[in-house]
This record gives sequence, structure tokens and C-alpha cells, in this order.
Amino acid sequence: MKKGFLFTLIVFASVAFLTSSSCTAQTAPEYKAHADGWLVDVNKAYELSKQTNKPIMANFTGSDWCGWCVRLKGEVFDKPEFKTWAAENVVLLEIDFPRRKKLPANYVEQNRGLSQAFGVSGYPTIWVFNLDKDATTGQFKIDAVGKMGYQAGGPKVWTGTANQKLAQHKAKKTE
Repeated sequence: MKKGFLFTLIVFASVAFLTSSSCTAQTAPEYKAHADGWLVDVNKAYELSKQTNKPIMANFTGSDWCGWCVRLKGEVFDKPEFKTWAAENVVLLEIDFPRRKKLPANYVEQNRGLSQAFGVSGYPTIWVFNLDKDATTGQFKIDAVGKMGYQAGGPKVWTGTANQKLAQHKAKKTE
């Protein structure tokens, strides 16, 4: 089951990344995340992840229509405690599915591919993962660390849960 999931992630992610790579070379309108410190391009997140040796934390969100997404952003992601934790632990990536705002086509395609790769069926969904790129094929391999969503209690509770997932993943890697 785990191998099948990993293979599915590799296939979908490869398609999303290859498509995104070819589209980002075109001149696209300026598109930024809804909060400072968040990236919107998975290729840039991958590069920063490799430079810093930190996993990527992707927030699958409906920024302009999802009440729980807005609540998570306001209660956790916009708080200084979260920003400090994130700067020390992860590379932030926003994967948005707005209804009123139109995203550039390359990001729509990238976000759809990543959503399919991770099996996202509701919002907010937050995945923490590592990426490796095969130098020969150029395909990405996703090493999923953990999945989260909205959690009441503010940044201390949320980052505590995230830290547990990071620690569990690290422990599995050393076994």
C-alpha cells in the first residue's frame, strides 16, 4: 500500500513539476502568496529546501472562500510565534484554489497536480514533505512527513503537533 502511494505521488508530482517548469519559463503575471514568507512555486520551494535542508510545508487552501483556511491563517500562520517556528523548521509553500481570484495558468496546473498527488479532498490541508530529484530522469520523489489541518489552540498547539510529526518522521528514518 505504501509503495503504491509513493509511486502515485511520484507520477503525479513529476507531471506537475515538469508542467510547472515549462510554464514558469514563460512570462507570467506577478503572483504572490497571501502572506509574507510563503512561496507559490514548488520548484523554488524545492531549491530552497535543498539549500536549507528543511522540509517543505505546503498549505492547500481556498484563500478567498474557505472559512477554516482563513481561520487557520489568522489564528496560526499570521502569528509571530508561527513565523519564528517556520523560519527555523520548514520552507513554506502556498497551494491556493481561490474562487474569486484568477491564478496564472501555470500555477493552476501546478496546484491541481500537487493536489492530486497528495490526495487532497478538503481544505485546509497541510502536507509536510521532502523532495528528491532524480538527476537522470528529472523526476521528483516525494517523501511525505505528515499531514495536518486546522487545529484549535493557536500557534503553540499547532506547531507542537507539527514538531511531533517531524520527530516521528526523523525517528523512522534512523530506524
